[in-house]
Amino acid sequence: MIETIGVAVFARAPTPGAAKTRLIPRLGVEGAAALHAALVRRTLIIALASSLRPVTLWCTPDLDHPFFADLCREFGIRLRPQTGGDLGDRMLAAFQAHQPDPLLLIGTDCPVLSPDHIRRGALDIAAGADAVFLPAEDGGYALIGLKQPLEDLFRAMPWGSDAVMAITRERLAQLGARWTEPAIIWDVDRPEDVDRLSTSGLLLGLGCP
Repeated sequence: MIETIGVAVFARAPTPGAAKTRLIPRLGVEGAAALHAALVRRTLIIALASSLRPVTLWCTPDLDHPFFADLCREFGIRLRPQTGGDLGDRMLAAFQAHQPDPLLLIGTDCPVLSPDHIRRGALDIAAGADAVFLPAEDGGYALIGLKQPLEDLFRAMPWGSDAVMAITRERLAQLGARWTEPAIIWDVDRPEDVDRLSTSGLLLGLGCP
């Protein structure tokens, strides 16, 4: 049964100069922020199309940016603030807030993420996995699903490095957890990823030129 497995979308406000900063040399300040906003909107569409509920949008640095209010009205979703220190602290807080039910958590950097990816993650959790991941080609992961919070997965992690998924696997094994990795996908974090996005045909679906 996947009816109680929700989806948390983690998103940063598309503030020029603070969003997709690694893409600014390629796209400029405004262009990077616009692409980020398009990716956030697409991720919400995909999450809602998965038919899992609830879908919540976890916002940083706060809930005050008008972009978040627009998304709340457009999609009828609940906004939640990201709370805590680093990314791991904030992710753990989201999993703890959703207890006692399982939760899938996704970022907004992966234009190839599909409703099927999300549903498959939920089905794996429902079938008995303690955790499910969609590893990213750059060494991180684009989706994490947990039956219950596993604090050791989030502590002292070198977020943003190419070692995140490898370290996560080591910790899962140490915990004796059962996990699945249904697919490996790619995200848009670096200037060279923009080229891949451009040739993928996905820019049109994002509403970008």
